[in-house]
Amino acid sequence: MGESEYLLRLKNISKHFPGVQALDDVSIDIRPGSVHALMGENGAGKSTLMRCLFGLYHADAGQIEMDGEIVQIPNSRAAAELGIAMIHQELHPIPYRSVMENIWLGRFPERRILGIPFVDHKQMLKNTQELLRGLNMEIDPKIAVRFVSVSTVQSMEIARAVSYDARVIIMDEPTSSLTEREVDHLFSIIRDLRSRGVAIIYISHKMSEILKISDEVTIMRDGRKVGTWAAGDLTIDLIISRMVGRDMDNWFPEKTNHPGEVVLRVDGFSSPFPRCFKDASFELRRGEILGFGGLVGAQRTELLEAVFGLRSRDQGVLSIGENEVMIKNTGVAKKNGLALLTEDRRGTGIFPILSVQDNLLMANWASYKGRTGLLDKKRMRADARHSIERLRIKTPGASTLIRNLSGGNQQKVLFARWLLTNPDILILDEPTRGIDVG
Repeated sequence: MGESEYLLRLKNISKHFPGVQALDDVSIDIRPGSVHALMGENGAGKSTLMRCLFGLYHADAGQIEMDGEIVQIPNSRAAAELGIAMIHQELHPIPYRSVMENIWLGRFPERRILGIPFVDHKQMLKNTQELLRGLNMEIDPKIAVRFVSVSTVQSMEIARAVSYDARVIIMDEPTSSLTEREVDHLFSIIRDLRSRGVAIIYISHKMSEILKISDEVTIMRDGRKVGTWAAGDLTIDLIISRMVGRDMDNWFPEKTNHPGEVVLRVDGFSSPFPRCFKDASFELRRGEILGFGGLVGAQRTELLEAVFGLRSRDQGVLSIGENEVMIKNTGVAKKNGLALLTEDRRGTGIFPILSVQDNLLMANWASYKGRTGLLDKKRMRADARHSIERLRIKTPGASTLIRNLSGGNQQKVLFARWLLTNPDILILDEPTRGIDVG
């Protein structure tokens, strides 16, 4: 195949972190006007490869070509100048600034008064309105980002990527917080970008989406490339076997449990705030999995956070077993056997500057104190090691900083954290976000 067939080529990319070979001689070719999906288990190296392309990491070996020429990408600004944009799996907006300020951050239009540069807010508003109109997005450009939903932030990030007139757009789990209608809208945007010759690199664990939107699929495993196939030649079963290296016949455990007595009863929970949950009631039985469904904005998270003492309520009764309980904060919730795995892993879950062990033991710290008040380091190390083995957390060791783990393995750490508290009632809010099929 000729060199001109490809817009972007990543050749023999390798990347090593302390204790782990994240990428091992990976090569991928991207055609203009195509959607190239990147798949693999958590820790397979997908996000690491894209961070090397976007200048966030520096590869130890290999080279990157655009239009047949070798390019150097020392940082994200250099990537943007080459026409490469990235929508990250973990969203990092500036919450107290407006949507339009987040979109044009670092590129504010200016006007000069007596030779002094000022931000031209009028022009920025006009540019944002034109951009959002072209993408059929109904977002108020002036609203502060802290007042909008996660799905709106995700849409804003897509608009920002498009605003760079990018030739290559990397989308890392772009639908993780979108409703079905919003996913359809995103796909229409992707098709429009593809028709303009833009190349999309699409990372997702949602195999039905991959088969629906992509032209080619590259599968990775343990930092290596397994292969690249036309999407039309793949099935979900084929993708799974090539991702995990084995056939998976049983996705879900059989329902062999027999729910017992009621362990949690919520009667008439109502929020004091408008457009929030009202008169919500439900029962949870021992040994039962109770599912909560609904569109983004349906107040599922808000209701369960109120149960855990994270949000206020002005009406309603909560009973655990036969006893009515007033849960005013998370400490009281934990004492009553409740645990909550939050939806926002980055914002309300991990402590990125701490180790895997510290993150694992965070919710159970007091139990490691001896009679002298000193921590039992031996038991702490043993519990951390047991959790890593039990949940198959891919990490070089318990002392590794959690921010160096893949998103899915960070999620496993948080799940293990709450299991260590031995809860009677475990609340899981979007627990499979960013988690692979294996």
